[in-house]
Amino acid sequence: MLTRDQNANSATRSARWLQLGLLAIIQVLVLTLWFSATAIAPQLAADDTISTLVLSLFTSAVQIGFVAGTLCSAILGLSDRFDPRLVFGLSALLGAAANALILLLPLDSGAVILLRFITGAAMAGVYPVGMKLAAGWARGDMGLVVGLLVGALTVGSATPHLFNVLGGIDWHITIACASVSALLGGLLIVFFQLGPLHAPAARFKPDAMLDIWRNRGVRLATAGYLGHMWEL
Repeated sequence: MLTRDQNANSATRSARWLQLGLLAIIQVLVLTLWFSATAIAPQLAADDTISTLVLSLFTSAVQIGFVAGTLCSAILGLSDRFDPRLVFGLSALLGAAANALILLLPLDSGAVILLRFITGAAMAGVYPVGMKLAAGWARGDMGLVVGLLVGALTVGSATPHLFNVLGGIDWHITIACASVSALLGGLLIVFFQLGPLHAPAARFKPDAMLDIWRNRGVRLATAGYLGHMWEL
């Protein structure tokens, strides 16, 4: 027979993987926004709808927005000051709305590029915050947990390109499906439970960035990651 402690540990393990699985699914749903506009670029280019410069900005604006959003979120400590699930959910809804508004505007307008920037900034409240949420359930296997969410990022961001593989699907449907997917993910986050190892709020220390940068290993890892992202 199982002891009470063994039963409790078994229940905890089940809850842990249930929550991590739920979070991974939510991440897949929301992160479809990342390359939603990029995925429609081949169709727009074939139709000669907009210039190649604007097409390139569809992707670049998201990345710039993500960097800006991540810095602002870190400096303000949003996921520490507020329930990270709230930050995640509101960010997902903001991204879904910004992405959907593309359908109402001329694609060659500056407003569309601004909306892509906002979408990227919103993703800063999803992907990094999702890592924080997952870390609360990590038990000496942070690498596995991080790998799970990176996999969710890969699948989610690649999903809009599936429509190109299928072919013959109007780009409006791709954008709409990405927004609906993100909306669903933003609503599902209310069912996620914080893990027992959820980190308490931490005060932002600007000088800590210099301390971290003095670490040679961190500098090398950052340089490698920058090269990887340049390749992407």
